[in-house]
Amino acid sequence: MNSPLPGLAFATSRTWAEVDLGAIAHNVRALRALLPPQTAFMAVVKADAYGHGLVPVAEAALEAGATWLGVATPEEALDLRAAGLGARILVLGPVDPSWLPALAAARCALTAADRAALEAARRLSSDERPRIHLKVDTGMRRLGTTLEDLEALLDAVDRDRLVVEGVFTHLACADEPDPSMTRFQLAAFREATGMVRARFPGALAHAANSAAVMAHPEAALDLVRVGIALYGAPPAPHLRSPALRPAMSVRSRVVRVQRVAEGTSVSYGATYRAPRPTAIATVPVGYADGYPRALSNVGTMLVGGIRHRVAGRVCMDYTMFDVGEAPVRVGDEVTVFGSGLGADEVAQAAGTIPHELFCRVGRRLPRIYLRDGRPVAIAATVPAAVRPVGIEVR
Repeated sequence: MNSPLPGLAFATSRTWAEVDLGAIAHNVRALRALLPPQTAFMAVVKADAYGHGLVPVAEAALEAGATWLGVATPEEALDLRAAGLGARILVLGPVDPSWLPALAAARCALTAADRAALEAARRLSSDERPRIHLKVDTGMRRLGTTLEDLEALLDAVDRDRLVVEGVFTHLACADEPDPSMTRFQLAAFREATGMVRARFPGALAHAANSAAVMAHPEAALDLVRVGIALYGAPPAPHLRSPALRPAMSVRSRVVRVQRVAEGTSVSYGATYRAPRPTAIATVPVGYADGYPRALSNVGTMLVGGIRHRVAGRVCMDYTMFDVGEAPVRVGDEVTVFGSGLGADEVAQAAGTIPHELFCRVGRRLPRIYLRDGRPVAIAATVPAAVRPVGIEVR
């Protein structure tokens, strides 16, 4: 597949990322079809929307039917508000108290996992009472109050100053084939939800992540928090679904092709030696761009639809691969991952998950945003001299 902006991409950076906003919208609709009509949809856009771009992805998700946005940091929440997005926003983790006035003024919901968080929120001088989601640890052992301590936490809620809008937990094993841990956590969370609703009847209950939406329909409850599936990648290998469309592709161009003799070493450490007379191609993407060094000698890239194995160690700015006798030339487009070479497959070869692969895609790679195969926006880092007329610059 050729890039819709090959000239622009080559002029601005020899490696770039394409983000299909139509795929984001499609995935929201496909996942919502798995849910009861009354269940609300939160698009989790933390970590710059898993490297895809915070504001463009949030806008696309909301247009497709998401009604909540989930973030990890105050900066992300306030960036969404600064972009004019009025959707409901939940900051999913604890924040330093110095951020609370700005978050409350921006009408962002806050997570409270302990009495210290409640006390910090209670001290806010804002006229609008902060909206709180209580987090319960049912087995993840990362954040949240325990079931045993929940009653005491509820006793600490100042009803005059705080609004308990929701209660939630995080499922540790929803992406595992064995459902026993998920069932255990959901049973504990039902107990926690009952305790919260005895005092706050309208509290929203939410537990389901992407994997639970796809594999545990009983976890849908009032709200689901969808992360990796929003971007078209499966939460786990056994949860691959043809209903999801990958949103991101990373592409580059060959900058050098050299014929070498049998036994020629390639890259740092000479860990690869040509097994025969062959050609070595160089592509300007490396671990500084987020291409894992763990793919040294095991990763593959696509040129003209043909896979070629990485030869030698991945460098900071470059990677080499053995193209044999294939007619590869300087300027040929390379798919680092994307159509024909899924991010989940590349991540698995690197011993990681697509979540990490997406988040590692470097900021020096321009993002070109597409709808219906046509460019609609481009990252603001692209020099003005080569920005196309009629394309929004973010």
